[in-house]
Amino acid sequence: MALNLERLELVIDDGVARLWLSRPEVRNAFDGRMVTELRRVLGELAASDSVRVVVLGGRGKVFSAGADLDWMKELAGFGPEENLREAREMAELFFALATSPRPVVARVQGAALGGGVGLVAACDIAVAAEGTRFGFPEVRLGLVPAVISPYVLSRIGESAAREYFLTGERFEAEKAREIGLVRAVVPEGELDGAIDGRVRELLQAGPQAIAEAKALLRAVTGRRVEDVREDTVARIAAVRASAEGQEGLKAFLEKRKPDWVP
Repeated sequence: MALNLERLELVIDDGVARLWLSRPEVRNAFDGRMVTELRRVLGELAASDSVRVVVLGGRGKVFSAGADLDWMKELAGFGPEENLREAREMAELFFALATSPRPVVARVQGAALGGGVGLVAACDIAVAAEGTRFGFPEVRLGLVPAVISPYVLSRIGESAAREYFLTGERFEAEKAREIGLVRAVVPEGELDGAIDGRVRELLQAGPQAIAEAKALLRAVTGRRVEDVREDTVARIAAVRASAEGQEGLKAFLEKRKPDWVP
């Protein structure tokens, strides 16, 4: 996968793509170039049959401090149309991350602020190091966490969002776990081991089944049973009859591992 990357690093090994935000000198802050590169790489990974799992991390001491200061100065001088374009590109980035057919694990350390929290919320599973700080500082700048709000709300719910969106205050990793933003908090020295454990579990699952499970979650979340019943029936019938579904069932009955397990 030949990609000319300035803001990111990508390493693919044995079906696992490790995608790093690579601007440690500015705490992995977003700018327009990083947004563009992230969208492009996520598209390439989604289309690659050789990639089974994506791990998203940040080089240096901080996962992501949100928007880059120089980029914010540039945005401040934009007119309405330019602001709409930039906001739409950000929204498309988070949508691409959340809807990727590949499972995405967030490796979080140091701090995740603003759009950095948005990345965490849009991933499927997030593991944070102890001491990591989170926050939505937008209101303290006279702004709002608009494009990340659907993903954050789906994680932490309206009650916690009201508190942290409105105050802009920071909160610790344990609070992030308590409200559902991250799934686990571990000592920083154990972070990579915890991430590898999640990756191993994901590699046990059928690649197409994971993609279908993610699509299923998007289809049924927040809807009444009556409205999704027939859709769920059609989904399981189609998956059961698929080549991967047949292999999984056959492997189970033959008491062996299916062919997708490393």
